[in-house]
Amino acid sequence: MDRGHSGGRGSLTGLLHRLNAVIDEVPPDPGPRRFGNVAFRQWYEAVEARLPDLLQDSLPEQVLSFSHSSNVSVQAELQSYLLGAFGSAQRLDYGTGHELAFLAFLGCIWKLGGFDVSSGGDEERAIVLGLIEPYLQLIRRLIKTYTLEPAGSHGVWGLDDHSFLPYLFGSAQYGPAISETDETPVEGSLSNAPDPADVTKTAVVERERGRNMYFSAIGFIYDVKKGPFWEHSPMLYDISGVRSGWAKINKGMIKMYMAEVLSKFPVVQHFYFGSLFSWDRDPNAAPPPSSVHTSNQPSTSQPENTASNAIHLPLRNVQNEGPTTAHGPVSATPSSSFVGTAAPWAKQPGVKSPTTAFPSQMDQRNISQTPRLPPNFQPRPVATAQSGGQAAATGMPPPTRAPWAKHPGS
Repeated sequence: MDRGHSGGRGSLTGLLHRLNAVIDEVPPDPGPRRFGNVAFRQWYEAVEARLPDLLQDSLPEQVLSFSHSSNVSVQAELQSYLLGAFGSAQRLDYGTGHELAFLAFLGCIWKLGGFDVSSGGDEERAIVLGLIEPYLQLIRRLIKTYTLEPAGSHGVWGLDDHSFLPYLFGSAQYGPAISETDETPVEGSLSNAPDPADVTKTAVVERERGRNMYFSAIGFIYDVKKGPFWEHSPMLYDISGVRSGWAKINKGMIKMYMAEVLSKFPVVQHFYFGSLFSWDRDPNAAPPPSSVHTSNQPSTSQPENTASNAIHLPLRNVQNEGPTTAHGPVSATPSSSFVGTAAPWAKQPGVKSPTTAFPSQMDQRNISQTPRLPPNFQPRPVATAQSGGQAAATGMPPPTRAPWAKHPGS
Protein backbone atom coordinates (compact mmCIF):
# COMPACT_ATOMS: atom_id res chain seq x y z
CA MET A 1 0.00 0.00 0.00
CA ASP A 2 1.32 3.42 -0.97
CA ARG A 3 1.55 5.54 2.17
CA GLY A 4 2.88 8.86 0.94
CA HIS A 5 3.75 11.51 3.53
CA SER A 6 2.96 15.16 2.88
CA GLY A 7 1.90 18.12 4.97
CA GLY A 8 0.25 17.23 8.27
CA ARG A 9 0.05 13.54 7.41
CA GLY A 10 3.77 13.01 7.84
CA SER A 11 3.74 14.50 11.33
CA LEU A 12 0.72 12.40 12.34
CA THR A 13 2.43 9.28 11.02
CA GLY A 14 5.38 10.10 13.25
CA LEU A 15 2.94 10.55 16.14
CA LEU A 16 1.64 7.01 15.63
CA HIS A 17 5.20 5.66 15.53
CA ARG A 18 6.00 7.35 18.84
CA LEU A 19 2.85 5.90 20.42
CA ASN A 20 3.89 2.50 19.12
CA ALA A 21 7.26 2.88 20.83
CA VAL A 22 5.56 3.42 24.19
CA ILE A 23 4.46 -0.24 24.07
CA ASP A 24 8.11 -1.26 24.31
CA GLU A 25 8.41 0.81 27.50
CA VAL A 26 5.41 -0.88 29.15
CA PRO A 27 5.66 -4.67 28.83
CA PRO A 28 2.59 -6.76 29.67
CA ASP A 29 2.13 -7.87 33.25
CA PRO A 30 3.22 -11.53 33.63
CA GLY A 31 0.79 -12.28 36.46
CA PRO A 32 -2.29 -14.48 36.07
CA ARG A 33 -5.32 -12.76 34.62
CA ARG A 34 -8.70 -13.65 33.24
CA PHE A 35 -9.37 -10.72 30.94
CA GLY A 36 -7.24 -7.84 29.61
CA ASN A 37 -3.73 -7.19 30.86
CA VAL A 38 -3.62 -4.48 33.52
CA ALA A 39 -0.37 -3.12 32.06
CA PHE A 40 -2.50 -1.46 29.38
CA ARG A 41 -3.54 1.08 32.00
CA GLN A 42 0.09 2.05 32.47
CA TRP A 43 0.49 2.48 28.71
CA TYR A 44 -2.68 4.56 28.63
CA GLU A 45 -1.49 6.80 31.47
CA ALA A 46 1.89 7.28 29.80
CA VAL A 47 0.22 8.30 26.54
CA GLU A 48 -2.20 10.61 28.35
CA ALA A 49 0.71 12.41 30.04
CA ARG A 50 2.67 12.86 26.79
CA LEU A 51 -0.21 13.61 24.47
CA PRO A 52 -0.28 17.42 24.87
CA ASP A 53 3.36 17.69 23.82
CA LEU A 54 2.88 15.14 21.04
CA LEU A 55 0.01 17.14 19.55
CA GLN A 56 2.04 20.33 19.78
CA ASP A 57 4.83 18.68 17.80
CA SER A 58 2.60 16.94 15.26
CA LEU A 59 -0.08 19.47 14.31
CA PRO A 60 0.32 22.82 12.52
CA GLU A 61 0.03 25.98 14.57
CA GLN A 62 -3.03 27.19 12.67
CA VAL A 63 -4.89 24.08 13.74
CA LEU A 64 -4.17 24.35 17.45
CA SER A 65 -4.67 28.12 17.54
CA PHE A 66 -8.04 28.04 15.79
CA SER A 67 -10.39 30.42 17.58
CA HIS A 68 -14.00 29.58 18.26
CA SER A 69 -16.75 30.52 20.68
CA SER A 70 -16.41 27.46 22.91
CA ASN A 71 -14.65 27.70 26.25
CA VAL A 72 -12.85 24.43 25.49
CA SER A 73 -9.69 24.70 23.43
CA VAL A 74 -9.27 22.94 20.11
CA GLN A 75 -6.32 21.02 21.48
CA ALA A 76 -8.44 19.70 24.35
CA GLU A 77 -11.06 18.42 21.92
CA LEU A 78 -8.47 16.80 19.67
CA GLN A 79 -6.78 15.22 22.65
CA SER A 80 -10.09 13.80 23.86
CA TYR A 81 -10.82 12.16 20.51
CA LEU A 82 -7.31 10.77 20.09
CA LEU A 83 -7.08 9.42 23.63
CA GLY A 84 -10.46 7.73 23.22
CA ALA A 85 -9.27 5.99 20.06
CA PHE A 86 -7.06 3.44 21.86
CA GLY A 87 -9.62 1.59 23.92
CA SER A 88 -10.89 1.78 27.47
CA ALA A 89 -8.32 1.68 30.27
CA GLN A 90 -11.09 0.94 32.73
CA ARG A 91 -12.70 -2.00 30.93
CA LEU A 92 -9.54 -3.11 29.11
CA ASP A 93 -11.37 -3.43 25.81
CA TYR A 94 -11.48 -1.97 22.31
CA GLY A 95 -14.27 -1.75 19.76
CA THR A 96 -15.81 0.15 16.88
CA GLY A 97 -16.64 3.11 19.12
CA HIS A 98 -12.95 3.72 19.78
CA GLU A 99 -12.27 3.29 16.09
CA LEU A 100 -14.91 5.96 15.44
CA ALA A 101 -13.09 8.31 17.82
CA PHE A 102 -9.97 8.17 15.65
CA LEU A 103 -12.09 8.87 12.59
CA ALA A 104 -13.47 11.92 14.42
CA PHE A 105 -9.92 12.99 15.31
CA LEU A 106 -8.99 13.02 11.63
CA GLY A 107 -12.28 14.71 10.77
CA CYS A 108 -11.51 17.55 13.18
CA ILE A 109 -8.10 18.12 11.61
CA TRP A 110 -9.74 18.10 8.18
CA LYS A 111 -12.27 20.72 9.26
CA LEU A 112 -9.50 22.88 10.70
CA GLY A 113 -7.50 22.80 7.46
CA GLY A 114 -4.73 20.53 8.72
CA PHE A 115 -4.53 18.47 5.50
CA ASP A 116 -3.50 19.50 2.03
CA VAL A 117 -6.17 20.35 -0.49
CA SER A 118 -6.00 18.22 -3.63
CA SER A 119 -8.23 17.18 -6.50
CA GLY A 120 -9.23 13.71 -7.54
CA GLY A 121 -9.33 12.32 -4.00
CA ASP A 122 -5.57 11.86 -3.71
CA GLU A 123 -5.38 13.38 -0.24
CA GLU A 124 -8.34 11.32 1.00
CA ARG A 125 -6.78 8.09 -0.22
CA ALA A 126 -3.46 9.07 1.34
CA ILE A 127 -5.18 9.68 4.68
CA VAL A 128 -6.77 6.23 4.59
CA LEU A 129 -3.59 4.40 3.62
CA GLY A 130 -1.11 6.62 5.39
CA LEU A 131 -2.91 7.23 8.70
CA ILE A 132 -5.86 4.89 9.25
CA GLU A 133 -3.96 1.75 8.25
CA PRO A 134 -0.95 2.55 10.52
CA TYR A 135 -3.42 3.33 13.29
CA LEU A 136 -5.04 -0.08 12.82
CA GLN A 137 -1.60 -1.71 12.93
CA LEU A 138 -0.97 0.05 16.25
CA ILE A 139 -4.32 -1.12 17.58
CA ARG A 140 -3.63 -4.72 16.57
CA ARG A 141 -0.35 -4.63 18.43
CA LEU A 142 -2.13 -3.26 21.51
CA ILE A 143 -4.72 -6.02 21.30
CA LYS A 144 -2.11 -8.76 20.99
CA THR A 145 0.21 -7.28 23.65
CA TYR A 146 -2.40 -6.47 26.29
CA THR A 147 -5.13 -8.95 25.20
CA LEU A 148 -7.80 -6.27 24.98
CA GLU A 149 -11.34 -7.63 25.03
CA PRO A 150 -13.89 -6.86 22.31
CA ALA A 151 -16.04 -3.88 23.32
CA GLY A 152 -19.71 -4.44 22.70
CA SER A 153 -19.04 -7.33 20.36
CA HIS A 154 -21.81 -9.44 18.86
CA GLY A 155 -19.63 -12.42 19.54
CA VAL A 156 -19.16 -14.87 16.73
CA TRP A 157 -22.16 -13.33 14.94
CA GLY A 158 -20.50 -9.94 14.49
CA LEU A 159 -18.48 -8.81 11.52
CA ASP A 160 -15.28 -8.49 13.55
CA ASP A 161 -14.47 -8.51 17.25
CA HIS A 162 -12.79 -5.10 17.22
CA SER A 163 -12.82 -3.20 13.90
CA PHE A 164 -15.03 -2.31 10.96
CA LEU A 165 -13.27 0.37 8.90
CA PRO A 166 -10.66 -1.91 7.26
CA TYR A 167 -13.45 -3.91 5.62
CA LEU A 168 -15.13 -0.77 4.36
CA PHE A 169 -11.99 0.80 2.93
CA GLY A 170 -10.44 -2.51 1.85
CA SER A 171 -13.44 -3.50 -0.23
CA ALA A 172 -13.33 -0.05 -1.87
CA GLN A 173 -9.69 -0.66 -2.86
CA TYR A 174 -10.79 -3.59 -5.02
CA GLY A 175 -13.75 -1.74 -6.57
CA PRO A 176 -13.71 -0.64 -10.24
CA ALA A 177 -11.69 2.48 -11.00
CA ILE A 178 -13.86 5.57 -11.52
CA SER A 179 -13.39 9.23 -12.38
CA GLU A 180 -14.64 12.26 -10.49
CA THR A 181 -17.83 12.41 -12.58
CA ASP A 182 -18.70 8.72 -12.34
CA GLU A 183 -21.26 7.39 -9.92
CA THR A 184 -20.11 5.04 -7.19
CA PRO A 185 -20.27 1.55 -8.70
CA VAL A 186 -22.54 -1.00 -7.09
CA GLU A 187 -20.98 -4.09 -8.64
CA GLY A 188 -17.82 -5.24 -10.32
CA SER A 189 -14.15 -5.44 -9.31
CA LEU A 190 -10.69 -4.57 -10.52
CA SER A 191 -9.35 -6.93 -13.14
CA ASN A 192 -6.52 -8.14 -10.89
CA ALA A 193 -8.53 -8.26 -7.67
CA PRO A 194 -8.68 -11.60 -5.83
CA ASP A 195 -11.95 -13.42 -5.51
CA PRO A 196 -13.91 -12.61 -2.33
CA ALA A 197 -13.95 -16.33 -1.54
CA ASP A 198 -10.15 -16.26 -1.25
CA VAL A 199 -10.44 -15.10 2.37
CA THR A 200 -10.45 -18.79 3.29
CA LYS A 201 -7.11 -19.39 1.52
CA THR A 202 -4.25 -18.54 3.83
CA ALA A 203 -1.77 -18.24 0.96
CA VAL A 204 -3.86 -15.55 -0.75
CA VAL A 205 -4.44 -13.77 2.57
CA GLU A 206 -0.69 -13.61 3.26
CA ARG A 207 -0.06 -12.32 -0.26
CA GLU A 208 -2.72 -9.59 -0.12
CA ARG A 209 -2.58 -8.46 3.53
CA GLY A 210 0.38 -6.18 2.83
CA ARG A 211 -1.41 -4.22 0.11
CA ASN A 212 -5.10 -4.33 0.97
CA MET A 213 -6.86 -3.30 4.19
CA TYR A 214 -9.59 -5.94 3.88
CA PHE A 215 -7.11 -8.81 3.72
CA SER A 216 -4.96 -7.13 6.36
CA ALA A 217 -7.89 -7.43 8.77
CA ILE A 218 -8.54 -11.01 7.64
CA GLY A 219 -4.89 -11.82 8.27
CA PHE A 220 -5.15 -10.48 11.81
CA ILE A 221 -8.10 -12.80 12.40
CA TYR A 222 -5.92 -15.73 11.37
CA ASP A 223 -3.25 -14.47 13.78
CA VAL A 224 -5.50 -14.50 16.84
CA LYS A 225 -8.07 -17.19 16.06
CA LYS A 226 -7.81 -20.86 15.25
CA GLY A 227 -10.18 -23.28 13.58
CA PRO A 228 -12.22 -23.16 10.38
CA PHE A 229 -12.85 -19.66 9.07
CA TRP A 230 -16.56 -20.25 8.61
CA GLU A 231 -16.79 -21.25 12.26
CA HIS A 232 -15.13 -18.28 13.97
CA SER A 233 -16.11 -15.65 11.35
CA PRO A 234 -19.43 -16.78 9.86
CA MET A 235 -20.53 -13.32 8.69
CA LEU A 236 -17.32 -12.67 6.79
CA TYR A 237 -17.59 -16.15 5.37
CA ASP A 238 -21.12 -15.39 4.12
CA ILE A 239 -19.92 -12.13 2.57
CA SER A 240 -17.19 -14.02 0.72
CA GLY A 241 -19.93 -15.73 -1.28
CA VAL A 242 -21.01 -12.50 -3.00
CA ARG A 243 -20.61 -12.95 -6.75
CA SER A 244 -21.33 -9.39 -7.87
CA GLY A 245 -17.83 -8.17 -7.11
CA TRP A 246 -16.10 -6.04 -4.49
CA ALA A 247 -18.18 -2.97 -5.32
CA LYS A 248 -21.27 -4.84 -4.16
CA ILE A 249 -19.49 -5.78 -0.94
CA ASN A 250 -18.41 -2.17 -0.41
CA LYS A 251 -21.96 -0.92 -0.84
CA GLY A 252 -23.14 -3.41 1.77
CA MET A 253 -20.32 -2.42 4.12
CA ILE A 254 -21.35 1.24 3.99
CA LYS A 255 -24.95 0.36 4.82
CA MET A 256 -23.85 -1.96 7.58
CA TYR A 257 -21.57 0.69 9.11
CA MET A 258 -24.46 3.14 9.21
CA ALA A 259 -26.74 0.56 10.84
CA GLU A 260 -24.38 -1.28 13.18
CA VAL A 261 -22.05 1.53 14.29
CA LEU A 262 -23.39 5.03 13.69
CA SER A 263 -26.99 4.07 14.49
CA LYS A 264 -26.28 1.98 17.59
CA PHE A 265 -26.80 3.72 20.92
CA PRO A 266 -24.30 1.49 22.81
CA VAL A 267 -21.65 2.79 20.39
CA VAL A 268 -22.45 6.48 20.07
CA GLN A 269 -23.29 6.94 23.76
CA HIS A 270 -19.54 7.23 24.41
CA PHE A 271 -18.94 9.70 21.59
CA TYR A 272 -17.90 13.19 22.70
CA PHE A 273 -19.64 16.20 21.20
CA GLY A 274 -18.07 19.66 21.30
CA SER A 275 -17.55 22.66 19.06
CA LEU A 276 -16.09 20.67 16.15
CA PHE A 277 -18.66 17.89 16.24
CA SER A 278 -21.69 19.42 17.90
CA TRP A 279 -25.00 17.87 18.86
CA ASP A 280 -27.52 19.80 16.77
CA ARG A 281 -31.07 18.88 15.98
CA ASP A 282 -31.88 18.78 12.28
CA PRO A 283 -35.03 20.85 11.72
CA ASN A 284 -35.80 18.83 8.58
CA ALA A 285 -35.40 15.45 10.25
CA ALA A 286 -38.45 13.24 10.47
CA PRO A 287 -39.71 12.48 13.98
CA PRO A 288 -38.53 9.13 15.33
CA PRO A 289 -40.98 6.27 14.83
CA SER A 290 -43.08 5.40 17.84
CA SER A 291 -42.32 2.18 19.64
CA VAL A 292 -43.64 0.26 22.60
CA HIS A 293 -41.16 2.02 24.87
CA THR A 294 -41.95 5.55 23.73
CA SER A 295 -45.71 5.04 23.77
CA ASN A 296 -45.64 3.80 27.37
CA GLN A 297 -43.53 6.61 28.80
CA PRO A 298 -45.13 8.46 31.75
CA SER A 299 -46.46 11.89 31.08
CA THR A 300 -44.10 14.72 32.01
CA SER A 301 -46.94 17.18 32.72
CA GLN A 302 -48.43 17.14 36.21
CA PRO A 303 -52.20 17.76 36.67
CA GLU A 304 -53.05 21.07 38.18
CA ASN A 305 -54.39 21.09 41.74
CA THR A 306 -57.78 22.54 40.97
CA ALA A 307 -61.16 22.03 42.58
CA SER A 308 -62.37 19.99 39.62
CA ASN A 309 -59.67 17.32 39.85
CA ALA A 310 -59.05 17.41 43.61
CA ILE A 311 -59.58 14.20 45.54
CA HIS A 312 -61.97 14.62 48.49
CA LEU A 313 -61.48 12.14 51.31
CA PRO A 314 -63.92 11.74 54.21
CA LEU A 315 -62.85 13.28 57.49
CA ARG A 316 -61.96 11.02 60.37
CA ASN A 317 -64.45 10.68 63.22
CA VAL A 318 -62.26 10.07 66.21
CA GLN A 319 -65.18 9.33 68.50
CA ASN A 320 -66.41 6.47 66.37
CA GLU A 321 -63.00 4.92 65.85
CA GLY A 322 -62.13 1.78 67.76
CA PRO A 323 -58.73 0.62 69.02
CA THR A 324 -55.87 1.07 66.63
CA THR A 325 -52.49 -0.52 66.06
CA ALA A 326 -49.47 0.51 64.12
CA HIS A 327 -51.11 -0.94 61.05
CA GLY A 328 -54.48 0.84 61.46
CA PRO A 329 -57.81 0.43 63.32
CA VAL A 330 -58.89 -2.91 64.71
CA SER A 331 -62.48 -3.90 64.13
CA ALA A 332 -64.28 -5.98 66.74
CA THR A 333 -66.38 -7.76 64.16
CA PRO A 334 -65.44 -8.51 60.63
CA SER A 335 -67.02 -6.26 58.08
CA SER A 336 -69.72 -7.85 56.01
CA SER A 337 -68.36 -6.19 52.89
CA PHE A 338 -64.90 -7.62 53.38
CA VAL A 339 -64.16 -10.74 51.35
CA GLY A 340 -61.05 -12.68 52.17
CA THR A 341 -58.94 -14.66 49.76
CA ALA A 342 -59.12 -18.34 50.57
CA ALA A 343 -56.55 -20.90 49.60
CA PRO A 344 -57.61 -23.17 46.76
CA TRP A 345 -57.75 -26.15 49.10
CA ALA A 346 -59.58 -24.39 51.94
CA LYS A 347 -63.19 -25.34 52.50
CA GLN A 348 -65.64 -22.71 53.65
CA PRO A 349 -68.54 -23.79 55.90
CA GLY A 350 -71.73 -24.13 53.95
CA VAL A 351 -70.00 -23.68 50.60
CA LYS A 352 -69.65 -26.58 48.27
CA SER A 353 -66.10 -27.02 47.08
CA PRO A 354 -65.79 -26.58 43.34
CA THR A 355 -64.56 -29.53 41.40
CA THR A 356 -62.12 -29.35 38.59
CA ALA A 357 -63.44 -30.99 35.51
CA PHE A 358 -61.09 -32.85 33.26
CA PRO A 359 -61.62 -32.48 29.53
CA SER A 360 -62.97 -36.00 29.42
CA GLN A 361 -65.64 -35.10 31.99
CA MET A 362 -66.77 -31.97 30.21
CA ASP A 363 -69.85 -31.87 28.18
CA GLN A 364 -69.13 -32.00 24.49
CA ARG A 365 -70.91 -28.67 24.05
CA ASN A 366 -68.51 -26.89 26.42
CA ILE A 367 -65.27 -28.26 24.98
CA SER A 368 -65.17 -25.65 22.24
CA GLN A 369 -65.42 -22.94 24.92
CA THR A 370 -62.52 -24.27 26.97
CA PRO A 371 -59.42 -22.10 26.51
CA ARG A 372 -55.86 -23.28 25.72
CA LEU A 373 -56.84 -26.72 24.40
CA PRO A 374 -54.57 -28.18 21.72
CA PRO A 375 -55.87 -28.02 18.14
CA ASN A 376 -57.99 -30.96 16.96
CA PHE A 377 -58.52 -32.00 20.57
CA GLN A 378 -60.63 -35.14 20.96
CA PRO A 379 -61.97 -35.89 24.47
CA ARG A 380 -61.50 -39.35 25.83
CA PRO A 381 -64.71 -41.29 26.46
CA VAL A 382 -65.85 -41.40 30.07
CA ALA A 383 -66.21 -44.81 31.60
CA THR A 384 -69.83 -45.86 31.92
CA ALA A 385 -71.63 -48.42 33.99
CA GLN A 386 -71.48 -50.85 31.08
CA SER A 387 -67.70 -50.70 31.05
CA GLY A 388 -67.63 -51.59 34.74
CA GLY A 389 -64.89 -50.95 37.24
CA GLN A 390 -64.27 -48.21 39.70
CA ALA A 391 -64.11 -45.59 36.93
CA ALA A 392 -67.85 -45.86 36.37
CA ALA A 393 -68.56 -45.05 39.98
CA THR A 394 -66.22 -42.07 40.20
CA GLY A 395 -66.80 -40.68 36.74
CA MET A 396 -63.03 -40.57 36.17
CA PRO A 397 -61.34 -41.92 33.04
CA PRO A 398 -59.95 -45.46 33.33
CA PRO A 399 -56.37 -45.65 34.57
CA THR A 400 -53.56 -46.24 32.12
CA ARG A 401 -51.75 -49.51 32.79
CA ALA A 402 -48.20 -50.32 31.92
CA PRO A 403 -47.80 -52.81 29.07
CA TRP A 404 -46.31 -55.37 31.44
CA ALA A 405 -48.98 -54.98 34.11
CA LYS A 406 -51.30 -57.95 34.62
CA HIS A 407 -55.03 -57.32 34.50
CA PRO A 408 -57.03 -58.65 37.42
CA GLY A 409 -58.26 -62.17 36.75
CA SER A 410 -55.76 -62.74 33.90
